Amino acid sequence: MSPVLDTAFIPPHDREEAIRYAVWDSVVAVDIDHRPPAEGISVRMGLGAIGPVRICSARATAVTVHRTQRLAQADEEPAVFLGLQVTGTSIVSQNGRECALGPGEFAVYESIAPYTLSFAEGVDHHFIRFPRAALALPDRLVREATSVTLGSDNPLARLASTYFHQLAVDGELHQGGHADAAVEPSVELLRAVLTSRHHDSSLAKAPLEATLSLRVTHYIRQHLADPDLSAERIATAHNISVRHLYAVLSQSGISLGEWIRTRRLAECRRELAGPKGRLRTIAAIGRSWGFVDATHFSKVFRQAYGSSPRSWRDQNHPAPPTDLDSSG
Repeated sequence: MSPVLDTAFIPPHDREEAIRYAVWDSVVAVDIDHRPPAEGISVRMGLGAIGPVRICSARATAVTVHRTQRLAQADEEPAVFLGLQVTGTSIVSQNGRECALGPGEFAVYESIAPYTLSFAEGVDHHFIRFPRAALALPDRLVREATSVTLGSDNPLARLASTYFHQLAVDGELHQGGHADAAVEPSVELLRAVLTSRHHDSSLAKAPLEATLSLRVTHYIRQHLADPDLSAERIATAHNISVRHLYAVLSQSGISLGEWIRTRRLAECRRELAGPKGRLRTIAAIGRSWGFVDATHFSKVFRQAYGSSPRSWRDQNHPAPPTDLDSSG
């Protein structure tokens, strides 16, 4: 797990802002209420990932974390968090419920609704973020599972606690093929824990089809830069036929080729206008987002935005004057 923050190396008067920036950039946007004064604040935070599942492990002095209504409403990537207590205690509050966590216990909470996490004794916690679409569970089931202590009274939860703790602390599981192989069982184990509370396995299966379009578009966003992204590959990844893929997307008003092209163009446009827009050629930027033919890339970019990729880049990054320009 790569270190993201250690306040031992940050001057006291800069710590609160540094912590806020690290949490917002790496985990989620929240308001953070520190108990100690600035000079007493201590935070060590590490970040890892297995595919789209992000893991943050933190040790810190006492703090209360608020996900406000304003921040929740602005969420563009709905997520479900699993908060696993390592030592000490904490309190999770969401959707009108409150639960206490002791060592080895965990709770889930949603990013799309306000919540409060209270660590009165200090933080020793794993925060594991799952894309909401990947769980493919009914909204009501997830909502009813929030702020509920999960642990010793449920054999699946006991298994999950051991599993997710190991997933968080073992850096080898965050690399290459190990990470790819761990994504599906991690998602399925959390789904099993949440659905087992209702003693009805059909709850886990029924939403898969209902959320297929959402899961497909999430998959495409994750693989936009892959040059071999195709209908066949997308269908295979979701265990469906290409015909079924097109039918599902059509029901959501999505034309697959146009949807992919539009988002790839948007990424090219963003990169061309960004601070590193002149570090690579226009053709290279196009290729990195799936446009292998530079002429075709320029044509579709102009059709979409009314100017060429070069004009757009020059508009945002004027070329430096040449010797000839400066001599005049």
